[in-house]
Amino acid sequence: MSPDYENHSGTRPAAWRDDLTGGDDSLFAGRPEPVNEYTGRTLTYEVTGRIARITFNRPERGNAITADTPIELAAAVERADLDPRVHVIVVSGRGKGFCGGYDLSIFAENGFAPAEGAQPTAGTVLDPVVQARNHNPWGTWDPMVDYAMMSRFNRGFASLLHANKPTVAKVHGFAIAGGTDIALFADQIVCAEDARFGYPPTRTWGIPAAGMWAHRVGDQRAKRMLFTGDSLSGKQAAEWGLAIEAPPADELDARTEELLERISRVPINQLVMAKLALNSALLNQGVLNSGMISTVFDGISRHTREGYAFQLRSATTGFREAVRERDEPFGDWKRAQFEQPKD
Repeated sequence: MSPDYENHSGTRPAAWRDDLTGGDDSLFAGRPEPVNEYTGRTLTYEVTGRIARITFNRPERGNAITADTPIELAAAVERADLDPRVHVIVVSGRGKGFCGGYDLSIFAENGFAPAEGAQPTAGTVLDPVVQARNHNPWGTWDPMVDYAMMSRFNRGFASLLHANKPTVAKVHGFAIAGGTDIALFADQIVCAEDARFGYPPTRTWGIPAAGMWAHRVGDQRAKRMLFTGDSLSGKQAAEWGLAIEAPPADELDARTEELLERISRVPINQLVMAKLALNSALLNQGVLNSGMISTVFDGISRHTREGYAFQLRSATTGFREAVRERDEPFGDWKRAQFEQPKD
């Protein structure tokens, strides 16, 4: 085949700004477009221009995590990763906050048995009955049955880190406990200056399974957070380098869109290469090992004498009362209430 100089993309001004599907010489010429949008049990997915938008959609529960959340998040990220139109992926939450952690009305008050989800689990290691039996304070705990469940939550959330394309978390209101496990896997965090980040369950009954805190803010600052269970404001998160910026709440949407727009102007192959190159350094720091160890320790923390005491207290008096008793000595009980929104 002889060179077609007349129609070569190099003859057009700034052809590198074309979409991956643009031009007659595109690999995707004549092919149908992938799905633009859908609504899952815990989130919605929509592609607008070059941006894939994943939005947690349980505002009445503070977008609290259920058994469906990691499965649906990973599926949405994979869909965006494979879509030749998408340059960047943004994750956010509807309602008053990004994500208030695990839905502990399901987990803590119900013997750690998550409700049946979209994925068939009966008779598997993820069977809710099996997991409930494994959290019986008078029974024998199998740590690897626990790990089988929690590592799959972690794997789903880590799709944000392992996606080829850039991922951005837009955080308003709160990213607390398991909500931080999700946000800290994103390549970039943009948050409102009054947002709250923290992992109060380190006061009892939890270790951040994602294991990302030290990788994001460094050793001393991570220990400052996890030794106390204290929370950061969005402004502090930006000062510590956890967030890339923290505008006033009424400017969060506009500032996030500006970042997304700038990223989306760069060719996909450039973005993928830049992310893979930078992720290689992060992975060499031991991110995967940190997540494995932290997930095991998270299970252990729920099966200590103190962990069982918190679980039983939640089951008998309700999760809110157990959290009040946990957090009041630290002086942040009222702030911590967004961990579990009202019915």
